[in-house]
Amino acid sequence: MIAFVSGPVAALAPDTAVVEVGGIGMAVQCTPGTLSGLRVGQQAKLATSLVVREDSLTLYGFADDDERQTFELLQTASGVGPRLAQAMLAVHSPDTLRLAVANGDEKTLTAVPGIGKKGAQKLLLELKDRLGAPVGTGAAGVGSAVTAGWSDQLHAALIGLGYATREADEAVSAVAPQAEAALAEGAAPQVSQLLKAALQSLNRAR
Repeated sequence: MIAFVSGPVAALAPDTAVVEVGGIGMAVQCTPGTLSGLRVGQQAKLATSLVVREDSLTLYGFADDDERQTFELLQTASGVGPRLAQAMLAVHSPDTLRLAVANGDEKTLTAVPGIGKKGAQKLLLELKDRLGAPVGTGAAGVGSAVTAGWSDQLHAALIGLGYATREADEAVSAVAPQAEAALAEGAAPQVSQLLKAALQSLNRAR
């Protein structure tokens, strides 16, 4: 198993970072929050989980070991593959997911694209004794990194989660006042927080 990758970031895409390790470019699937903390040419260290399929080897990357462990635990629930587990971590921090499971909070889980009411109920039952108690790390870490091109990153994240271009455009517009308010206070918008707000606006529009 590849536990982590460390090296300069060679390239960034909406859902992938390429990290140069020993002269080899390792393509790592990451959440928008994790990607927002990376810069091309700068050093990065990502906790990773290798998912092996008959026809593919996919490396998933995370801001820290807690995210990686949560990603792997989520997949112990029936019907949860790596894509859905990563989508859950794109929307919520590990502690938010642990709190939702501990409190039986369906609404938090249904904010994730691909999880409906029945799916959320099933996940709450299956994950109740697996995720553990919140550890108090909150949503801090790479996912809270300050980013300047928030609208482009948010739009790319929504497209990566399966939304149509029109829906992504509308969601970005819906959260623009929130981003502008942060800028007015001298702080750049945080993509992970804006993504949550954008998903909420999309759920209300459905």
